[in-house]
Order: sequence, then C-alpha cells, then structure tokens
Amino acid sequence: MSQEKVLLPSMETDSVGKVFVRYLIPSLIGMLMMSVNVVADGIFVGHRLGALALAGINIASPVFSVFFAMSLWLGIGGATLYSQSMGNKNSKQAQQIFTHSLILIFVLTILVAVTAYQFRVPLAYALGANQDTLPYALEYMTVLLTYGFVITVQNAFSLFVRNDGNPNLAMISMVVAAVLNIILNYYFLFVLDMGVEGSALATVIATFVGALILFAHFLRKDCSLSFVKPYFSWKLTVRTLTIGFPSFISEVGLSVFTIGYNVAMVRWAGTAGVAAFSVLNYAHNVMLMVFLGMGSAIQPLISYYRGAKLRMREVKTIRIAVATAFISGIVVYLFGLFAAGGIVSLFGDFPEEVRSLAINGIRLFFTAYMFMGVNFVMMTYFQASEQVKVAVWITLSREIILMVLFLLTLPYIFGTNGVWLSIPLSECVVTASIFVYVKRKNRSVPITE
Repeated sequence: MSQEKVLLPSMETDSVGKVFVRYLIPSLIGMLMMSVNVVADGIFVGHRLGALALAGINIASPVFSVFFAMSLWLGIGGATLYSQSMGNKNSKQAQQIFTHSLILIFVLTILVAVTAYQFRVPLAYALGANQDTLPYALEYMTVLLTYGFVITVQNAFSLFVRNDGNPNLAMISMVVAAVLNIILNYYFLFVLDMGVEGSALATVIATFVGALILFAHFLRKDCSLSFVKPYFSWKLTVRTLTIGFPSFISEVGLSVFTIGYNVAMVRWAGTAGVAAFSVLNYAHNVMLMVFLGMGSAIQPLISYYRGAKLRMREVKTIRIAVATAFISGIVVYLFGLFAAGGIVSLFGDFPEEVRSLAINGIRLFFTAYMFMGVNFVMMTYFQASEQVKVAVWITLSREIILMVLFLLTLPYIFGTNGVWLSIPLSECVVTASIFVYVKRKNRSVPITE
C-alpha cells in the first residue's frame, strides 16, 4: 500500500535521531496544548470565581483524568498493535485493529459515564469535596460526565493519526482546541457569567472541534487508517487492554495523586492547603504533559520497530529519549525553583497563607521532574515493546504504592513539607529501580540487531 511506501524510508532508513525529533516536537507541542485546556480553566476560574471555585474543579478533575485514562488504555493499546502490524506490512490487520479500538472506546466511555452520573454526589464527597466546594465540584463534574465521550474519542483518534505517520495533524488538532478553549472560557465566564459550568463546556466544545480537524487525515493519499466492517474479538480486546493497561494505571494514578494530596492537605494544612495544592496541580498538569509527550513520541517508533524486528533502532531511540527527558527535567526543576512566585500569581491573587504554601510546595515538588521524565519514557518503552509487567510495576510504584506510603509517613516527620516531597521521593526510587533492572537485563540479554 502507499502508506508502506511512505513510512519505510523515514522509519527504517532515516537516522534514529531525525525520526525521533520528527515525532517529538509535534508530540510535545500537542501535549502542551492539551494541558492548556486544563490550565486555562484554572486561570479563568481562579481570577473570575476565586479560590473556592478553583478548589472545586480541582476536586472534580479526576473525572477528566478517568476519561483521559480510558482513551489512553484502549487508544495506546490499539495504536501499538496498529503500528506493529504496519511494521510487519500487514495493513489489513492494522485497519481492523483501528476500527475495533474506536468502537470499544466509545461504548465503554458511555457505560462508565452513565454509571458515574447516577452517583455523582457521593462521588464528589469521595474525591474530597466539602460543603464549601461541593457546588462547584458538582457543576464541573456534571458537564464532564455528560459529554466525556468527546474527550475519549478525540484523544484516541489523535493517537491513531500519530501512529499513521501524521504527528503534525495531531498537533494542529490540539493547538486549535487549546486556543478555542481559551476564547470560550473567557466568553462563557466573563461575558455570559456562566460560572464553573461554562468553563467545563468550553473544554468539551474545544475538544469536539479538535476531533473534527483530525478527520482531515482521511483526505491524505497515504492514509492507511480506514474504518472496516465492525467485528468483536475477545482475543484482540484482551491484547489491546493488556498493552494499554499501564497507561490506564498511569492516569488512574494521577487521580489517586490528586485525591491523596487533597486529603493530606486537608489533614495537615486545612482549606488553605487544598487551595495551594490546586495551584501546584495545574502547574503539574503542564509539566506532566511535557513528559507524556516524550512518551507519546517514542510509542509509534518503538511499536513500528518491534513489528519490523529492528532491535538496534529501538535501543538507539530509547537512549536518545532518556537523555532528552533527564535534561528537560533538570531545566523544569530550575524553572520551578526560581519562578515559583510567578507561577502562583498566574492563577490569581490569593491570601498570603495560600500563596506561601503554594510557593514552598512548587519549589519542593518540582524536584520530582528530574526523575519523572525518565520514568515516563521507560514505562512507554516497556509498554510499546509488550513488556507489560515491567511497565505496570513502574506505574503502580511511582503513582500509587510509594506515593501513598510516603503520604502516610513523611508528614509525621516533616509536616506539610512531607506531603510535597512524597512524589519526588517516589519518582527517585523508581528511577533507581529501573536503572538496576535494565543493567541486569543487559548483562543477561546482549543487544543485537
């Protein structure tokens, strides 16, 4: 097929560094723009409605994370298999995987949304809401539960477009969605005075427009994505879910992170602590998307090389990606260290107690980014090469097991500082464990072409 003729020269004959950069830059820009969708909500809500409303949508944000997690679970699982099939020159199988994955995503999203909608009030309390923040959390949550399927379909479709050799269109889709989200947030909040509901609607509408843009990919002559006759396969479903599971756990871990930090901050710093964490959490979403973008950049490459049995190109790609992630992490840490005050001011004019807590939190928490990027890249590598158990272990350790363990112990020693340091220590320990694992594996399994 024509798609094979286009992919083979770039994926198999261009230098590994050149191919990596070709996917990295659009992926980073696209993910940054996706984070703008979330951060814009916080900036506009913080300035227009104040700290309580900001805390309310921060409490409801795990709902967004769950939808995003489902799209990554099935999207990355399906896209990995898609790229492997293309690397193996089996385009018919690739199209079947594409169709199967999108149908699964749509159906499962609807089922989860309907169920969660019925229990949205107890769900809001479980996520950390109290009488002050409940109205805002419910308002934001209701919109996301009603239209969340737009988020999952758009993100999954974007993954397939990127894996079909068109990372630039995926980037354009996210840029347009981000710009439109900013415009709509301003209009709904400051002109129509719609409150938190308006901010959520702005995100949904902007995401829908981004999804429409992705359909331009079907107009390309070298497009291999194609909807074929729908069918259901338990074997393909299980394989898709297995490969994508680390990404799902990663996003669920983000929800655990948000809930865990909200609960810990209420316990150790009260409502001011929750407001301070909400500011940090928005900044964290931006940085998280940077490292997620690095992982998204290597996933199509590793999957394709695995299908084409190009082991050496796999290894070169992951080495470049790890070095890029580590250097980027140091830059981000230094930025947080010296620009913490400016980051807090970006989200509004807060009481001095909230501002002081947030600035201190950013300076401590940002040490995590020296390790987080490496962990993201390695998790994606193990996932894309179907070493799922290792990928799951990395994700469970850094975002759930170790984090919860540190949240339950460090505050008794360091107070609020112990809360801020829980994630940095988790990331550091996981990076060290990955280094030991890879070193031992390379001794037992020599790298050959």
